[in-house]
Amino acid sequence: VQLQASGGGLVQAGGSLRLSCAASGRTLGSYIMGWFRQAPGKEREFVAAINWNGGSTYYAASVKGRFTISRDNAKNTAALQMNSLKPEDTAVYYCAALRYGTAQAMSIRPKDALDAWGQGTQVTVSS
Repeated sequence: VQLQASGGGLVQAGGSLRLSCAASGRTLGSYIMGWFRQAPGKEREFVAAINWNGGSTYYAASVKGRFTISRDNAKNTAALQMNSLKPEDTAVYYCAALRYGTAQAMSIRPKDALDAWGQGTQVTVSS
C-alpha cells in the first residue's frame, strides 16, 4: 500500500488543522492506520492510531483530548483532526499503516516494522 499525507500548514496556537492520508495500491480496510510526528532534532514519535473498522483508537498522552483520528474505508482514507494546537505540536506529520495488530500495539511497534509510510506533511504552530 502507498500512502499520501496532506493538509499541513501554518496555524496560530489554539487553531485547528485536519490532516488526510490517502491510500493507493491496496484497500486500507485490513490495516491499522496511524499518525506519527517528528520535530527538528527529535525522534519520530507516535501520535494516534485507529483499528481496521474504527472501533478502537489510541492516542499519545500529549494529544489526547485535542486530536481525533478517523478513517473512511470506503474512500480509502484516514484523517487526523487537530484542535487546540500548541507550538510544541510543530513537526512533520506522517501517516503509517500496520497490517496486523492493534491500535495500541502500533504505538510501541518499531518504526521499521510498520508496513507503509506516507511522505510527511509539515505542521507549524506559531505562538
